Amino acid sequence: MQEITSALIVFVVLLIGTAIGWFVRPLLPEEHKAHETVQLIQLVIGMLVTFAALVLGLLTASAKNSFDTVGNDFRAYASDLIQLDQTLREYGTEAEPVRTMLRVYTAEAIVSTWPTEPPPPGNYYPKRTFPSTVYNHLESIELGEMLNAATMEARNLRVQNAAQQHALDQILSQFDQLVAARWKLLEEVHSSISRPFLTTLAFWLFVIFLSFGLIAPRNALALVMISLGAVSIASAMYVIVDLDTPLTGPLTTSSQPMRDALSHLNR
Repeated sequence: MQEITSALIVFVVLLIGTAIGWFVRPLLPEEHKAHETVQLIQLVIGMLVTFAALVLGLLTASAKNSFDTVGNDFRAYASDLIQLDQTLREYGTEAEPVRTMLRVYTAEAIVSTWPTEPPPPGNYYPKRTFPSTVYNHLESIELGEMLNAATMEARNLRVQNAAQQHALDQILSQFDQLVAARWKLLEEVHSSISRPFLTTLAFWLFVIFLSFGLIAPRNALALVMISLGAVSIASAMYVIVDLDTPLTGPLTTSSQPMRDALSHLNR
């Protein structure tokens, strides 16, 4: 909803700017409509259009980079889960309870992070008491506690020989890495675009379309072209805001890496 709201606000602001220029133009004295004045307005418009185009391009690149970073980190997170499970297998059958908790955690993380997608098939949800408290639209606090509980279960494993001791050291190190990666993801899904910066950009665009309304010929084709320009810029703002929130909206980070990790954990 955030991306739709932002796009609608920008679209309305641009139409209001155009309407103000459109209705103010007949009220201006003739000296304000002179050729030199129109040329000055066109120069100012050109400058603002250049600034706005640069800023929109930079915002799009920044939002896309943030979106790709979250996707890459989810793939790394899924890889960490697979490597941890492999080390637990090497430890032996004593680590089976930890592996079970890890499978349930992974399945619940998928359900919590991508609630609009079908849940993974399987009996992973004996209680379904969570997520009740969601942090940052990613995972519930209860899921974080489940990961901590799996870590504590691993710490309580009884070592029988040197090989198991080596495996246990790796397991605990990998759990620490997994927790750190989880918190990194939790922080990365914050919006990175400054709202005052977006407000300033919207003001620039408002001035541009106000100028369009002042100098545009008063016919239907000019009005249609200005409206199409407003729709185009609003749609660009929609994409920017949607990319900046990689777990909400139509453009979301893929859940496939986590589902692939769960498939490996089930082997």
